[in-house]
Amino acid sequence: MPATPDPEERRVRLPGGWLAYWLRRSARSRTLRVTIDPRRGVVVSVPLATRRGWARPEREVERFLADREGWIRRHVVRQERLRAVVRSRGGVADGAEFRYLGELHRLRLVAAAPSVRRSVVERSGAEDRDELLIQLARRDRRSAAVVLEAWLRERAGDAIDRAVAAHAPALRVQPERITLRDPRTRWGSATRQRTLSFSWRLILAPPSALETVVVHELAHLRVFGHGPRFWDLVAARRPDHLLWRRWLRLHSHELHAALDAPDAEALAGDWPAGEEPEGEA
Repeated sequence: MPATPDPEERRVRLPGGWLAYWLRRSARSRTLRVTIDPRRGVVVSVPLATRRGWARPEREVERFLADREGWIRRHVVRQERLRAVVRSRGGVADGAEFRYLGELHRLRLVAAAPSVRRSVVERSGAEDRDELLIQLARRDRRSAAVVLEAWLRERAGDAIDRAVAAHAPALRVQPERITLRDPRTRWGSATRQRTLSFSWRLILAPPSALETVVVHELAHLRVFGHGPRFWDLVAARRPDHLLWRRWLRLHSHELHAALDAPDAEALAGDWPAGEEPEGEA
């Protein structure tokens, strides 16, 4: 398989002015798709140049962007506002706000007792807001963000295992393997080898959103593809799945930036994590 080239930063002049975007070539792409990525902004995904008709996609890309310019600019502005909100919460610092199980918690960073060798995280209630207490051990070289991520990953694994146990029997499926990852473009995936993969960041979302993703991927063990039979399976277990799919789309940037420093602006890499307009080229 040909190597996938790095994304290229480009810009195009549209009726509303210049628009910057990233051109991403993907072996998985069969046509043109535009996504508003939480980190990069506008990302145009196209097939590899070796695919017939896609060696020079510039004209098709410009037409596609011009046709959807209004939608694109509205959502770019929205993403910028969301980034400002996330930055204002303070990152992983004492007194910052942090979403866990769909609810905002206050972070408290304190020094652990001298005898404690390893940093720990505890959840506790407070008068105005629940708190996540990170007790940092002097002998533990890990940063507060690394300590918190390890704690969150463990709870994500437990929550996903419980959701699988609750829904797999009713769907008459059983995964061979379940893994936790940190993808930028999907909340979950399933393979024909019956391996399910999930984003550990689902633990930051409401439990119903996490459960919806689990049901979605379990249903793929019965039906690969997104036809009517597949959606009937999902709706049978989560009649409100559209509500929680939308919640994940709207909060994608927040969940993926949850452990970033307040001023971080690193680049990001089917449950799309970004937002995309209706229609494809």
